[in-house]
Amino acid sequence: MERKIFHGNIKPMDAAQALLAEFNSGNLRAQTLGHSDRFVVQIGTKPNAMSGGQTAMTVTIQSIEEGIMVELGQQAWLGVAASLGVSALAAIKNPFSLLGRLDDIAQDIENLQMGERVWSVITKTAQAVGASAQLAENLRRTTCEYCHVANPVGAPSCTACGAPLGKVQPKTCKNCGFVVKPGEKTCPNCKLPVL
Repeated sequence: MERKIFHGNIKPMDAAQALLAEFNSGNLRAQTLGHSDRFVVQIGTKPNAMSGGQTAMTVTIQSIEEGIMVELGQQAWLGVAASLGVSALAAIKNPFSLLGRLDDIAQDIENLQMGERVWSVITKTAQAVGASAQLAENLRRTTCEYCHVANPVGAPSCTACGAPLGKVQPKTCKNCGFVVKPGEKTCPNCKLPVL
């Protein structure tokens, strides 16, 4: 399951509505379940789609402090794989049969890119309202480990006791928005290197 966090003034409803607008067209349909703090968006192929194989995916969007967390479920792709298999078998028997299956092949390729399209839609929606993978301004505080006074992120030393704050400075993964501990080389969420 892929997970990303977007910090800022974004609500689960914003992302859910953007997904509905993007995926309720062509051979795909989308529906939402949930309430203001948590939505589940189900995206799938229409039952009587004219081309391509059957596929489905679930996207969970929930509120967190100062933002949203989005989780992408595993895509059901067996129908797409079967459709691509039929195209391959038909091409072996008669290469000209591919001309009749171009719509199916194009739809199958589009369906295989569904996860990438979901992330693109949610990222654009977050950017439109000023949200990002960076910590929101309200959360940009760090607590001194000696005297427990809140200090601005980036301050070299505590404003109350003067202790160094280097070990407690928070930062986020530039890819998924997950808050990582100082010194971590890879993000515990997406497993990519922390820059």
